[in-house]
Amino acid sequence: MDVTGYLARLGLDPEPPSLAALRRLHAAHVERVPYEALEIQLGRRTPLEPSASLARILRGRGGYCYHLNGAFSALLHALGYRVTRHLGGVQGSAADAPNVDRNHLALTVTGLPEDPSVAWLVDVGLGDGPHEPLPLREGTYVQGPYTYRLRPSEVAPGGWRFDHDPSGSFAGFDFAPGPAEMADFAAKHEWLSTAPESGFVRVCILQRRDAAGADTLRALTLNRHGSKELIGTPSDWWTAAADVFGVPPAQFTAEERERLWRQVVAQHEAHTSGEAVVGV
Repeated sequence: MDVTGYLARLGLDPEPPSLAALRRLHAAHVERVPYEALEIQLGRRTPLEPSASLARILRGRGGYCYHLNGAFSALLHALGYRVTRHLGGVQGSAADAPNVDRNHLALTVTGLPEDPSVAWLVDVGLGDGPHEPLPLREGTYVQGPYTYRLRPSEVAPGGWRFDHDPSGSFAGFDFAPGPAEMADFAAKHEWLSTAPESGFVRVCILQRRDAAGADTLRALTLNRHGSKELIGTPSDWWTAAADVFGVPPAQFTAEERERLWRQVVAQHEAHTSGEAVVGV
């Protein structure tokens, strides 16, 4: 674990565990490390190991929950935090039944010096999820334009339910109380990376959270809380990827950039026509 390099990527200095330090780490991570699955769009598998995810983060890239929360949990552990990984399940819409199907890696932190009895929900792998940690207590929490709700899970006894704001990009997620290992997510990671039905295969999405809200690039549509812009050229698309989400275009070959552009155009056209599309 390259703690020095990781903290430099976040723009932070090392400091002892505390609630204030955890908040700084969490906020910096969601602001600087994008939620993205461009490797899946290019048909490339990505390892689950936090060390591999960190190597990609240090190159200026991001990932989705397994990568982001996996690497972040390793960083927290190296810094002296008591962090636990949990089996989770995200639902994309309110019509989806709550579950813990392992499509999400959730994190909690306990033992902070301010109040060792309080557990905190820590999640840097949700795109437009929390900007800062949430105390694991039933209630509603406002962060920027979003109002979140935490309550006991109805499908994971002893676990918890996170309900997203109605304007968010997903409905919510549940997570189980016990600890999980990275290997527990391997089968689901393979499915999410390769199955034609997987949302990560079907649509290219980049997201970045800040204190005031979140930016989302879905295929050709750049969206910030309903203020939408349709991107019309590959140059503008890659400019947005770099300037808004911090994804360096130079890390992709000309052929890869062209292929991604063809795919997001096809995905946008399929969406506007009501069809489904898999990578072109």
